[in-house]
Amino acid sequence: MTLHAVNALAQADIVVYDALVSAPVLKLAGPGTALEYAGKRGGKPSPKQRDISHRLIELAQQGRRVLRLKGGDPFVFGRGGEEALALAAARVPFRIIPGVTAGIGGLAYAGIPVTHRDTNHVVTFLTGHNASGVVPDDGIDWPALARGATVLVIYMAIKHLPTIAGRLLAAGRDPWEPMAIVADASLEGQRVLETTLGTCAADLAESGMEPPAVVVLGEVVRLRAGLDWVGAMAGRVLNGDPLGSRAQDEVG
Repeated sequence: MTLHAVNALAQADIVVYDALVSAPVLKLAGPGTALEYAGKRGGKPSPKQRDISHRLIELAQQGRRVLRLKGGDPFVFGRGGEEALALAAARVPFRIIPGVTAGIGGLAYAGIPVTHRDTNHVVTFLTGHNASGVVPDDGIDWPALARGATVLVIYMAIKHLPTIAGRLLAAGRDPWEPMAIVADASLEGQRVLETTLGTCAADLAESGMEPPAVVVLGEVVRLRAGLDWVGAMAGRVLNGDPLGSRAQDEVG
């Protein structure tokens, strides 16, 4: 979290919070602050988006200081933009507090940088399903994505990972390319599955991992061998040269 978000929690009259907000975070709310759940999770009973937006407007028009609290960053594959536009249409004043998105902060916590000078100068973020809950086709050129995106960070991909992997493989992506799946990033129960594009579907099924999770595909995954600081605290011996001689050849 940012200090700005902590300050907002302390000042709010009511916190309308998302499904991915943890109990320790909610404990940062000020004394007497009301807590109201309004989370949406794919495949589970959830409030309709228009009802959430209407509720935010209703609470604000009552003269209350309302904090709509989301996990990660509200504008990265979230509905923060939709809700803020609804407030604007209702002439409700608001301010936006940026967060730390899981595709950057969550992967860093797991020891995976999204960029590194010796592996990539490009990173692409995409969602694993669209508003209808299926793998997005409109607006995504999967063959071009497979060819041009050195590192892919995929949100909400667990349910459709076999389909996504199949499309990338069909477009010519290397089946041995390293992939990592990070579930419950930064929380006590964080789990990291290191796999490959070609075996990820079977490995995921065997692991029993469930959402929320973020998927990263690309050579940066190999860097976890040297950057898994959480594992090092538990006794894992880190590899200070996970890329081998290749990185030395490129910069030498």
